[in-house]
Amino acid sequence: MKEFVISQETSERAVLVGLITQQQSEQKTMEYLAELAFLADTAGADCVKEFIQKLDYPNPRTYVGKGKLEEIKLYIQDNEIGMVIFDDDLTSKQVQNIERELQVKILDRTSLILDIFARRAQTASAKTQVELAQYQYLLPRLTRLWTHLERQRGGIGMRGPGETQIETDRRIILRKISLLKQELLAIDKQKAVQRKNRGKLTRVALVGYTNVGKSTIMNLLAKSNVFAENKLFATLDTTVRKIAIENLPILLTDTVGFIRKLPTHLVNSFKSTLDEVREADVLVHVVDISHPQFEEQIEVVDRTLREVCNGADKPVIMVFNKIDKFTYTPKDENDLTERTRENISLDELKATWMARLGDNAVFISAKKGTNIEELKARIYAVAKEIHLSRFPYNDLLYQNYDEEQ
Repeated sequence: MKEFVISQETSERAVLVGLITQQQSEQKTMEYLAELAFLADTAGADCVKEFIQKLDYPNPRTYVGKGKLEEIKLYIQDNEIGMVIFDDDLTSKQVQNIERELQVKILDRTSLILDIFARRAQTASAKTQVELAQYQYLLPRLTRLWTHLERQRGGIGMRGPGETQIETDRRIILRKISLLKQELLAIDKQKAVQRKNRGKLTRVALVGYTNVGKSTIMNLLAKSNVFAENKLFATLDTTVRKIAIENLPILLTDTVGFIRKLPTHLVNSFKSTLDEVREADVLVHVVDISHPQFEEQIEVVDRTLREVCNGADKPVIMVFNKIDKFTYTPKDENDLTERTRENISLDELKATWMARLGDNAVFISAKKGTNIEELKARIYAVAKEIHLSRFPYNDLLYQNYDEEQ
């Protein structure tokens, strides 16, 4: 169990709960809880403690065992805790049982992410997508707490013979999901027209794990003012800017960040946002190289991109950001234990698998502006090849331009 520093700016005091199971090691659980704490902080919660239990699998009734639940209950009573956040999705039965025992608000990882999405959504498109994701999440978790739903349309004529309140609520939510999907189809068509009207300009999309610095890079390259902060999911709405590198016009897109344990229905509800990634010519994969688990974050993003792009082969430029925050502790020469990421310098790291990336690996600090010109040059080189494949008659123009330089 780990204590957190209590922030003075937040209001809801919360504890976090995670499990060490046969499928999830202690190290992995600690990593997930650290990320859960960051999610909770982003949502405005004050995380004061975390509880971890080792089980073969989650308890089907209460997620954790009876003794651990009692331990959490005593801590809640002694420390005025108003919320408990679990690192995995909970069933409706688990939520009911845990709420009955703890008498506080219960959230799981997905409901916390949805809360952040709801706070961050600015445009009608993002709000519709978030609302759809919320209803899809709630549908299998209906309880009698949902009796207020029938009043949104009226109770007369809504209930069939022998139909229970749960069935009525399920029918109402299914209708709402259907309507939201229709709205998103209309949004998809509108955005498809917008993309078509952009002509044959080369499209470059910034992708990556959440909070790696995509929006900061967008602001540097496009000289724009896209919202960026040190929080998870600072950007939900896709932002597109027309920029020029050297003599080449490019459409640059900033997209929503990915995260571990991101539910499939959440990805599906953001289809219209991810269409920008699917239709991009070049992907700029931004990585926070200062993060201890940056390689796992790369795998998460790559896996999601394969699902989004249906395996399409696109040029990818790997941008290792935050080199100004990269730290390591040199290993003592007498220490014979295996070297870890914390013992390797940045230069040594560049000589590992990253060396195989060649020119497609760029190391920058967006915050300090380090190596930004190198990044621009790499984007220009890749985008130029794509542009010339579409407009080969411009070949002579580029040759003359390059010779002048």
